[in-house]
Amino acid sequence: MAESAAEFRAKIREPGVKALEIAQFLDGLSHPERVAAIRGTTRSDQRRLWELAEGFESVRLTDLVRPETPALQTVRHFGKNTLPAFTEFEKRFCRPEDDDSATPRTLYGFNYQTLAPLTGPGYFVAVDDERRPEVLIDYRRVPSEHPVGWPEVQINERGLSRFVYGHMVDTLRRLSEHVTIGSAARKGKDLGSWFLLCREA
Repeated sequence: MAESAAEFRAKIREPGVKALEIAQFLDGLSHPERVAAIRGTTRSDQRRLWELAEGFESVRLTDLVRPETPALQTVRHFGKNTLPAFTEFEKRFCRPEDDDSATPRTLYGFNYQTLAPLTGPGYFVAVDDERRPEVLIDYRRVPSEHPVGWPEVQINERGLSRFVYGHMVDTLRRLSEHVTIGSAARKGKDLGSWFLLCREA
């Protein structure tokens, strides 16, 4: 796994590397290797990947939860962010029960991470961006339902949650079949903070 991470870092840092080359590299790995690869990246690596992914290929809700996945079934996306600590996490998604699997309007989800007992689960609603081929993860909205076993739904503008998730909207861009790169913004202002996600299947 360490070899995959080292190779990925080297690929990102190649002068003139293209987004397609990044996608091909990631697509050629097994799932455990992909997770190890994205979790071996640095802040500067993720900034570069964010820039490379702009205008590369479309990402839609059906790329995050595949149409064949039953409603309210959890889909795990293993992540790595650029925060100073506790950088490994997951975003867990599901499709609402009343949505068309081929053309869903929304996905529901939350953040599974070490600090959740303090910060809350960080619930969100994901939607396709109507202006760009990207996905928006909106922490200003929370699900009306969730799978059995998910934590209690909490809004993000109370307690410590407001400092982490309050007024936040993340933007996701596609890197490969399973991997997306995200950027965080609060009240419309880019925070210069990125994260990588790898879908489990």
